[in-house]
Amino acid sequence: MGSQEQRIQAFVKLGQLLRDFKFDSPSYNTQECEFRNAVQRAGSKNGWFTRENLEYAITAWGRELTEDKLRSWISAYSIPERDPRCVAVIMAGNIPMVGFHDLLCVLMTGHRALVKLSSGDTELLPALIRKLVEYEPLMEGIITVSDGIMKGFDAVIATGSDNTSRYFEYYFGNKPHIIRKNRNSVAVLTGKETPEQLKALGNDIFMYFGLGCRNVSKLFVPQGYSFESLFTSLEPFESIKNHHKYHNNYDYNKAVYLMSEFPFLDNGFLILKEDKGYASPIGTVYYETYSTLQELGGKLEAEKERIQCVVADGFSAGEVPFGRTQNPSLSDYADGVDTVEFLLKT
Repeated sequence: MGSQEQRIQAFVKLGQLLRDFKFDSPSYNTQECEFRNAVQRAGSKNGWFTRENLEYAITAWGRELTEDKLRSWISAYSIPERDPRCVAVIMAGNIPMVGFHDLLCVLMTGHRALVKLSSGDTELLPALIRKLVEYEPLMEGIITVSDGIMKGFDAVIATGSDNTSRYFEYYFGNKPHIIRKNRNSVAVLTGKETPEQLKALGNDIFMYFGLGCRNVSKLFVPQGYSFESLFTSLEPFESIKNHHKYHNNYDYNKAVYLMSEFPFLDNGFLILKEDKGYASPIGTVYYETYSTLQELGGKLEAEKERIQCVVADGFSAGEVPFGRTQNPSLSDYADGVDTVEFLLKT
């Protein structure tokens, strides 16, 4: 599949395509037109893939796929030139391009990729794969999209839910594997946050309608915390209620809470419900109170297997700043498992 340099250059060209992408700009460039058509098909097939969310995902990846960032990221590893192994990549489809990082890791470590697409995202990844092959013809045959039963692979990277992970373990447990389960992200509030930080938290909550594992679905607040400032800072996101799928979920969950006589707070487009769980339903964010930050730190450490990101300001070493959960870098690996290290040992 060519040298590492050829692989880098293919992704650099792909990054340029993503940075140049505009929904509305008229173009007679065949490559741009083909990619734009694929993006539009993705939006028409999946009601959660709105124009805003598609543009956000494309822009975020365009920022990462630069020559400097790719070289800086991959130079931290020693990539041997060896016979490639076949790595099965079973992708999720909850947010646009969510499986792309796994594909990038497989190819940059010199392996072949056998890709199983999610039914929720059948257009974007194949379009990106076609572009990679155009930019580096040696990649043809290195990436295979499987429609049926997957065979002949040496390792597996599978992303799914707690339920699907049990099936993955059963079918793929005898192969080297990364099997990802449900994770959620949390925010730690102290009451000292600025309006700007609370507004930025709205991006962590509402981007992709809260469907990603990096979306904040749980707040930890001090005892006696007033949510008034938070609700005020979230007002700019009110238009999310105009999306019918989101609004239907919000209405349904509100009705369930009312009929069950659960107490909750509501601003007309977001429900805040006190709950010890992490995986809140669409249109709802759970919250839980804490006594001291030290006590909370111990709790989150004990439950770290359930948490993807911790959004905070001065709480812990690995925290993510407000508003930044959906802007991971190339070295931000899902579940904290270094995908490249895994692939180098495969």
